[in-house]
Amino acid sequence: MRGKIIEELNIGDTAYFEKTITETDVYLYAGITGDLNPAHINQKEAEISMFKGRIAHGMLSAGLISAVLGMYLPGPGTIYLGQELKFLAPVRIGDTVKATVEIIEINNEKNRVKLKTTCTNQDDIVVLDGIATVMPPRAKK
Repeated sequence: MRGKIIEELNIGDTAYFEKTITETDVYLYAGITGDLNPAHINQKEAEISMFKGRIAHGMLSAGLISAVLGMYLPGPGTIYLGQELKFLAPVRIGDTVKATVEIIEINNEKNRVKLKTTCTNQDDIVVLDGIATVMPPRAKK
């Protein structure tokens, strides 16, 4: 199974992945990364924060972008080279996050693609915005 090679890609192509963020997701992410910030795992502490309750790790939402790039567009075999991110709104446990990517630039010579990356919640609020740079898989010779 391989993703699309650069010749199969077009500016404007889009793909997405959607997931409801659970308490288990937040605790697993905290354990895997070691990020035990009370904003994520301590309800009492989080209630006195600017968010007035627990929020998911920003990078958990960003990880959904990786799922789109690695599984759908360009897909399997894609190498993730870079990502610019802006976190615009909190994601709370129970929110459904939709990670969408859109091809905005193709460099055939260098086999590089730039994609607009956006995560929205169930209310269509943009929670994360950015630009990814990837190297799609090459054709087998």
